[in-house]
Amino acid sequence: MGGLLATLIYFFTLVILARVILSWFPSRGGPLDVVREWATRITEPVLGPVRRVLPSMGGLDLSPLLVMIVLNVVSASLR
Repeated sequence: MGGLLATLIYFFTLVILARVILSWFPSRGGPLDVVREWATRITEPVLGPVRRVLPSMGGLDLSPLLVMIVLNVVSASLR
């Protein structure tokens, strides 16, 4: 069971990372926008509440970083 959960955490972390990287590029209506929308739908239920709790950092969204750190700690505790 721990192996399955660790794998899910790993893939969720990759989706968060993909969302962060895709946010650096402008939206042009191409296939990347489909991936961006998919990644947003998957991650927003977790990142949104964290973003509302974190203080504003001058336009810098640190919620993906915080969530990835927490997921890393959880994943390490499963081993």
